[in-house]
Amino acid sequence: MDLKDATLMFLAEAAAYPAVTHIAQSAYDRLAEGQDADYRELNDLVWEASGKGVLRAMHQKYSPVAFEAIIMPVLAEIGRRAPIRSSRPVWQPGDGDPLTAGVPLPD
Repeated sequence: MDLKDATLMFLAEAAAYPAVTHIAQSAYDRLAEGQDADYRELNDLVWEASGKGVLRAMHQKYSPVAFEAIIMPVLAEIGRRAPIRSSRPVWQPGDGDPLTAGVPLPD
């Protein structure tokens, strides 16, 4: 299943939830026009669908393979597009020499 079909499935399954429907419709329309999907919009789609119980309902309705076929293109696109945030500390100019900062000095 491609990303456009996956967003269409979210749209169909979330008909009773206007917030999820609005996000899914926007993402689907963008993809149908040949534009790239915005990872923030897709992330919002997953969060809203999860919060409203749409993902739980889809998981119960479809087999595990079908559920993964629907959700994985969305999650993969988020993973591909979202910026990677490092947990490494960032050197600041007032921290001293970046080559020796944090290195214990010999006694």
